[in-house]
Order: sequence, then structure tokens, then C-alpha cells
Amino acid sequence: MHIHEVTLDGESLTIKQVLAVAYGQPGNPVVRLAPIARQRIERAAQAVQDLLARGVVVYGITTGFGAFKDRVIAPDQVERLQYNILVSHAVGVGPVFDIPTTRAIMLIRANTLARGHSGVRLQTVERLLDMLNQGIHPRIPCKGSLGASGDLAPLAHMALPLIGLGEVEWQGKVLPAATALERLGWQPLHLAAKEGLALTNGTAVMCALGVIETARAETLSATADIAGCLSLEALYGTPAAFDARLHALRPFPRQIECAAHLRRLLAGSTFVRNNDPRHVQDAYTLRCIPQVHGAVRDAIAYARWVFAIELNAVTDNPLLFVDDDGNVEVISGGNFHGEPLAIALDYLGLAVAELGNIAERRLMRLTDEASNTHVLPAFLTRAGGLNSGFMIVQYTAAALATENKVLAHPASVDSIPTSANVEDHVSMGVTAGLKLRSIIDNVGQILALELFAAAQGIDFRRQELGSQARLGRGTGPVYELIRQHVPFITEDTLLHPYITIISELVAQGKIAAAAVIHDDADA
Repeated sequence: MHIHEVTLDGESLTIKQVLAVAYGQPGNPVVRLAPIARQRIERAAQAVQDLLARGVVVYGITTGFGAFKDRVIAPDQVERLQYNILVSHAVGVGPVFDIPTTRAIMLIRANTLARGHSGVRLQTVERLLDMLNQGIHPRIPCKGSLGASGDLAPLAHMALPLIGLGEVEWQGKVLPAATALERLGWQPLHLAAKEGLALTNGTAVMCALGVIETARAETLSATADIAGCLSLEALYGTPAAFDARLHALRPFPRQIECAAHLRRLLAGSTFVRNNDPRHVQDAYTLRCIPQVHGAVRDAIAYARWVFAIELNAVTDNPLLFVDDDGNVEVISGGNFHGEPLAIALDYLGLAVAELGNIAERRLMRLTDEASNTHVLPAFLTRAGGLNSGFMIVQYTAAALATENKVLAHPASVDSIPTSANVEDHVSMGVTAGLKLRSIIDNVGQILALELFAAAQGIDFRRQELGSQARLGRGTGPVYELIRQHVPFITEDTLLHPYITIISELVAQGKIAAAAVIHDDADA
């Protein structure tokens, strides 16, 4: 169902809504503040003004930041302090985030502020949402966050256009933020006390990466099950190891779910091997798909749980608590620390890398006639020697799998002190998220290469079995989809365009969608 509107209250934003806004068009869905959020925001903003009027010393409002936490700021310099935090913290480097990630960052930050504990004014949050709805996307460099004290550098770049600074992408063009505001007839904001700190101090960047990459990992997980089954059919493997009774004796829920899914995908296949006493079991890469892919499903489920919580968390510092009588208490804490997210991102990266590792080994088995006991010709070509066939396809998968082994090293176990050793432990959550993004890119390519080779293997098997041979309920439609775009390769030709096509089918979720079995009765 299409989402037409997202209403922010700081408490009920969902992963589905974030994805709808991230990949949607400006204003579709439209994003608005809930009435309760408007009330909470105004109450907290008034509390900040009351603190200033009383001369109370509060971190980040009437003091400097980080190691300057003990430097008291004169009342007439409080607003300048908030301007300074944006311009001094906007020091990110590297490529800018893509539009979907940028939109997710803006949405998640606005939802945090909507909870009403950050002390920003209503007009500031509304301007951020106006930019989102109009498609005015800040140019945010992807590198520079340590993931504690929040994602300071990238969030400063996100906030710069609010005050007429930085660059934005709007209507397909990159231009100065001031120019975009002028064309819309908007005046740059003059930040009030606490606002610069509230805009930059939080986990919106690593959370946005987590939401988007978790969704991509879910698509890859479904695709990997399909690729594994198609390879099993091409290799004359047996589904015996997916028997429900076997998995009930090791009751990891997602291992059981995965085995059931594999049985449904393969239901009705005449390409598989049944009850052969001379060949009772397959290699691990076929036999252990439920155990490996099921473990990856666990990591994805954990990541989804973490990011669903974080979407509605308040992650800046300090936080304001205003009671029904208008009394305000300001508490300094560490909700900006990205450790829960960084660990989830690293865990997910490691798990998805395993999908690539096992897929590359299945691809090797498809191309190596000794490993597949001559079920398929060497390198999936009849004229080996003159033709190299799929030899180098496996090389590419091996290169990607090896790169992922480097990328899977966790960022969250590292830390480097900053701010004169005041901020002395950091999460490196954005680094974990960027590594995860690269791993997912690579695994998508590995699965595309496996699918390409498996379809080639299926055609060789069909030559032996005859035209009446049937693929499984789930694998058959996927094979047909591949053959709509990519032919059987009879002799060496340029393979790269075909790899690109299948990679796009994987990334767009079309492989996973093609294998959806609406009758969920177990096979």
C-alpha cells in the first residue's frame, strides 16, 4: 500500500515510512508534524528561553561544547554560539550521500526533534520538513563522523542550508543553499539558543544508513535463497538436508524458516536428486544453506529491531524535561553514543559477507567439473580451451568475497579519543554503516554472478533431462526472468553487459519478487 503522508510525533515512525520517504518524491509522501509534537516542541523551546532569562548555566546553551564545556557564554553571544557550531562542525569530506540517504537523515532528525526534549523552535523543525517536502537536499559529505557526540560533521552539513549556507541539490541541480532559499522566497533562519547543538548532536546518519541497508540486506537474503536453490538444481543436488524433521532438532527459528522456504522454492522440481544410495549428501555449500542463510536472517532481524527503536529515540544532549507545571530540568547524558547501532551495523556486515562467501563457493562448484563430478562441463562451456566460458566470472566473485573479508572487520571495536580527551570513547557507527553498504553492494554482484552461472548450468542439465524437465515453484519463474534478459552462452562473448543486467534485477528486488510463492503451504 502506498504511503501518502507521514506524521511525525517522535514516537511512532516506522522503517516502512522511512523507506517510503527516502525513495519517494518530494512531497509524496508529504511529511508533517503531529499536533502533539508541535505542542511539545513549543513547550521545550519556551523552557530554553526561561532558563536564559533566569541566567542558569546549561551545557551547550550558555557554555561551549566538548572540551569547552566549562566556558560560560555571555547572554548576548548565545545565538552566535549556535551559528558557530554549524560552521565549525561542517568539516566532512568525501563523496556526498545519495538522495535517498539524505532524505532519510533529514526525516529521522526531524522525528527526534519532534519528541520535544531538544529545545528547538517549531519554525526550525518546520523548515527542515519544508526542505524535505520541496526536495531541497543538503549536500552531506559521507565521512567525518565518529559516532559519538552524534554524527556531528555530517549533521552540521545537513543543517547549514537552514541558515543559508552550504550547498543543496534541488530539481536535479547543485546550487548554493542561499540561492535555493531566495528562489523560494524563504529567509535564512537565525538559530536560537540550543538549536545548533540539537541539530548536530545525534545518530540520524548512522540510523539512516542502518534502515536503508537493513532493507537491502533483506532483499539479498531472499535472493541468496533463490540463487542457492537454482545452483542446487543445476548441480543435481538433493533437498533432503532441508527436511523439516532435521531442523526441528536444532530449533533456531530462522534456520527452520529458511529450510521451509527452500522446500517451497524447490517444490515440484525434477532437477533435484532423490534417494541415491551412491550419493547421499552434498557439499556444505548446498547442504548447509539453512544453517548459514538462517544465521544471516538472525543478524538482519537483530538490525531491524535496533533501528526500529532508534528511529523514535531522542539522541541529542543535553535533554530538557518539562513537567505539567512548567518546571524544567536539564540532564546531560550520552544518548548520542552510537554503540548499539555500530555493533548492529558491524554484525550485519559480517553476516551479509557470509552470504557472499557461500555463494562464491557455490559458483566455484558450478564452474569446476571435478567438484561437480562432471554433472556440468568445465567452466560451463562445451568447447573448453578455445572458450574460457565462465572461468573469470568466478574470479570476479572471488575478488569481491575477498574484499568483503577486509570490510567485515568491525569498526565498533575501534575508538580514538577526541576533544582534548573529554570525548574519549566513540562508536565509529557511520564507518560501520559505510562498510556495510560496500559489503551489500559486493554481495549483490556475487549473487548476480551465481545466478548467471546457475541459469547456464540449468540449460546444460535440460539438454540431458529433456524439455519436459521442471524447475521448482520458486526457481522456475526466476530462471524465466533471467532468460528474458540474458541468453544461454554458446561461445565466448562479452559477458559484462549480461552481468550488469542481472545485477540490476538483484538490486531492484526483481529476482526476489519473481520467486514469491503466494501459497505458503509447506512443500
